[in-house]
Amino acid sequence: MLIKAVHPVLMAQDVSSSLAYFTRLGFKPLFVDSQDSPRYAAIVREGCELHLQWQDSSQWEGDRDRPTYRFLVTDVDALFREFQNAGVLPGPTGPLACPVNTSWGTREFHLRDPSDNGLQFYSPC
Repeated sequence: MLIKAVHPVLMAQDVSSSLAYFTRLGFKPLFVDSQDSPRYAAIVREGCELHLQWQDSSQWEGDRDRPTYRFLVTDVDALFREFQNAGVLPGPTGPLACPVNTSWGTREFHLRDPSDNGLQFYSPC
């Protein structure tokens, strides 16, 4: 047997707004279960496939931590500029809001999607 891929499923409070956000990040829809009121969608960018799934409001009650997803990219600075030009960067909100070299040998920046999932984009230094 051979595992060929992994497709992370990101929880979404509103799949429509998540689709719009990820489209601005350069992702294209592969599948949307309903055009009017989507609850599940698959998106892809350059072979990187993600799924977006609506979650009940109880999943956002209390102090729950959202997952974080790391994306290995070829040029973190170019991707950061692309996202800046697309207007999807919220502005400086933390130590890794802009590309920086880390002590663990990567250059990276971090975002949060509309449902507060962490998105980390990195490349080796």
